[in-house]
Amino acid sequence: MTEQETDGSAADIELSTGVQFLKHVGPHRAPLLRRLGLKTAGDVLFFFPRDYEQLGEQCQVDQLEEGAAVSIVGTVSQIDTRRIGRRRQMLVVQVDDGSGQLSCTWFNQPFMRARFEVGQRVMISGQVKLRDGVWEITHPRTIHLHEDESPPDTTILPVYPLTEGLSQFHLRRIISDVARQLGPTIEEVFPDGLLEEKKLLAIQPALEQIHHPQEMAEVEEARYRFVYQELLALQLALALRRWSLSRDRLAAELPATEKIHQRILGRFPFQLTTPQERVIAEISSDMARQVPMNRLLQGDVGSGKTVVAEYAMLLAVAHGFQAVLMVPTEILAMQHLRTLQQDLSQSQVRIASLTGSLSTADRRQTLAGLKDGTIDLVVGTHALGHEDVQFQGLGLVVIDEQHKFGVQQRAVLKKTALAPHYLVMTATPIPRTVSMVLFGDLEVSLLESGPAHQQQVQTRLAGPAERTGWWEFYRRTLREGRQGYVITPLVDASNDAQLAGVEQTYEALANGELEEFRLGLIHGRLPAEEKNRVMQQFAEGTIQVLVATSVVEVGVNVPNATIMTIEDGQQFGLAQLHQLRGRIRRGKHEGFLCVFADPATEESHQRLKALVEMNDGFKLAEVDFELRGPGDLFSTRQHGLPPFRIARLPADFPILEEARQDAREMVRQDPGLQDPERATLRRRVLIRYGDVLDLGDVG
Repeated sequence: MTEQETDGSAADIELSTGVQFLKHVGPHRAPLLRRLGLKTAGDVLFFFPRDYEQLGEQCQVDQLEEGAAVSIVGTVSQIDTRRIGRRRQMLVVQVDDGSGQLSCTWFNQPFMRARFEVGQRVMISGQVKLRDGVWEITHPRTIHLHEDESPPDTTILPVYPLTEGLSQFHLRRIISDVARQLGPTIEEVFPDGLLEEKKLLAIQPALEQIHHPQEMAEVEEARYRFVYQELLALQLALALRRWSLSRDRLAAELPATEKIHQRILGRFPFQLTTPQERVIAEISSDMARQVPMNRLLQGDVGSGKTVVAEYAMLLAVAHGFQAVLMVPTEILAMQHLRTLQQDLSQSQVRIASLTGSLSTADRRQTLAGLKDGTIDLVVGTHALGHEDVQFQGLGLVVIDEQHKFGVQQRAVLKKTALAPHYLVMTATPIPRTVSMVLFGDLEVSLLESGPAHQQQVQTRLAGPAERTGWWEFYRRTLREGRQGYVITPLVDASNDAQLAGVEQTYEALANGELEEFRLGLIHGRLPAEEKNRVMQQFAEGTIQVLVATSVVEVGVNVPNATIMTIEDGQQFGLAQLHQLRGRIRRGKHEGFLCVFADPATEESHQRLKALVEMNDGFKLAEVDFELRGPGDLFSTRQHGLPPFRIARLPADFPILEEARQDAREMVRQDPGLQDPERATLRRRVLIRYGDVLDLGDVG
């Protein structure tokens, strides 16, 4: 094998060149780069640093001055671990640069010992002090240098995300070579006018500064350009999607006349809340127009979103059109179906369900009814999106728990002659930043509060010592006629003996703490018929305690259930814990929640502390967002969107707001981005987001 084959080709490269052909890569490092998502030279060029190391000026030991910030390149000559008193430990590494010795000291960091070997070349950076005639740096920055590696010629080093087997040295060398060859050839995305208006750095100097900055001001200037570009591309894609959905696509006009309005309200055995009335007015205004409604309804647990959705569906049916309610699970579908059947028992509205567990005969009958119009309203899961589902006249699509569906599933029912109106709902409050990223093409309605009778829930975080007292209280509550839940994170604990499994918990409770009560078991692996049977028995009160996984997180409505135990609470997200808590605030009695947990991290502890202190789902969503970031809350991958390369939320929220305003204004002035000056920008938007956001008719 030749050197060129081993170390990658040094010939000219293009953006599309595979990483295995890049200099310093070859067949051995190519799989490591692909693990980082780097498949081409273009991916490498736009693989941005996650941080930077600021180094002192390079000098020698015999040139040091007290208090100076310096960098010393030398060889490890001695390693010594010492104990200071009973509890403290000190690691001392001596570095010799030929002109003298530098002592590097770390306190209480025993893991650092494994990072050094005698004879190893290192670059040490930090502030020096002269102690007892010896130059010393405490907790210095350390860069390990390969035998053939020259010390950096800059005081600022980029720090890139890594994967096992790949070092900063190798990745810096690969990226530096690609940037040197390709950087000067990259085409500018933005028109000159936009660069000037936004005071943006041009793309070629921005690439140089992001990878090889001479000072931190250059980093900030380059980073702003690329963050703005990334967020503007996404917001333009969402704005184009919004424009394309309304362009040349007419929806049925479904006005809420006074007669229809009063007839629908007469179906509800209660008075609407003020927020419900406001949101219904917003939805009615949308549905009265020929432009298809495209609205997101956010509401905390128990705020009354289902009533709003029912109003919208009945409004469509009142005009002779069909309505669809699409939900993520069969349990939730059956819950909604029972509610609608109860509310509409005396009406002429014809209701059906369509889920994966329907028998062939029932499915055939439902499909026929949807096609010939003898079914007005259908509740179902993703099975509604199959190609064989046809409607006579689909007027409204409602999707519940939007965050559990991918972006591409949003348009699954829109391929009809007349565009249906479209309403998505979520009981998981979404921070504004996340909403602008994932749902920027939707108008937003907000249900800030629920019915006045809605109960708060007393929440406590407990340890093993409090179990006996809690279960005594739990049993007393059941004897008073209430029902309860016990929630565990796993179906089967056999793979992790440290965590509670739902089946083991069920057996332990049935033969222990809750042996005198009627228990039911439910989790995602049970057949749909069994899950529906158990839920029905729990709703009717035949089952007093439901032992479950988070499968009951949304939609389950049993007002008499007022007490809940959650095992291993550290395994659940904050939004998920709040959703589970919402199951016991639906009746007239106060709710009680006890979370047993063993938080192993500070983030986990803060999450559980917030749950105890706050009942407001919107405030909790912001806390969760700050603690874990949007990736865990609403993964862009889950929604089908490519991950951000450089933008970081919530830190870059001001740039996101700026990009959103600019994108909407651009599409308002230039629908479809047809201006030749925006051709490159338009092309980049469609390449990155065209498929996932179904922008084919824009291109």
